[in-house]
Amino acid sequence: MIEYYLIIGAIALASWLVSNKLKRKFEKYSKVQLHNGMSGAEIAEKMLSDHGITDVEVISTPGRLTDHYNPRNKTVNLSEAVYKQRNAAAAAVAAHECGHAVQHAKAYSWLTMRSALVPVVSVTSGMSQWLIIGGLLLGGAAGIGLGWYAAAAGVFFMGFATLFSFITLPVEYDASHRALVWLKNKNIVTPDEYKGSEDALKWAARTYVVAAIGALASLLYWALAIFGGRD
Repeated sequence: MIEYYLIIGAIALASWLVSNKLKRKFEKYSKVQLHNGMSGAEIAEKMLSDHGITDVEVISTPGRLTDHYNPRNKTVNLSEAVYKQRNAAAAAVAAHECGHAVQHAKAYSWLTMRSALVPVVSVTSGMSQWLIIGGLLLGGAAGIGLGWYAAAAGVFFMGFATLFSFITLPVEYDASHRALVWLKNKNIVTPDEYKGSEDALKWAARTYVVAAIGALASLLYWALAIFGGRD
């Protein structure tokens, strides 16, 4: 069990370091004001319009770094700062979230797969740890009857969350790529502003990489503990 806590600790540290770096990047590029004077909301609306998307609404959502695209009600949700501000960081985030809207409109395969997994993961992720721990208490690591099957089911359920984390990677990287290409091709940002937007999105993507590695490490640990301990 000590190995598991070491893994969790290492992943938590990596996540904290990347998140802190991301926050510093966004603070830095939030000071780079756009020459065109457009707000995050205006940039989002223009990107949607340029891609012929008319059924997606751009709205403001409370909090910081709470920006996301909701495919169910077709809304680009921008945090209050991004929605109102007129800087390189806001431009990057707004365009990135619209990148997801473009993916949705074009039926991007990775986004379709991730969306299909959402209801599955919402159920299995909460159950996996309880099944594993309960199974181990019942002797699952030794391959004893019901305990082993419960723990094995927990590992199986955890596999869905891990798969979801890895499917998320191409979705996020592609959304950033679409955003940056549009920002550059439409001359929305100057070369210096573009570098800031690119750097901010690069660090945002790394948070998903850390999350995926953490999910895989946990899955492998528990799989070895359950299946490796069986005679």
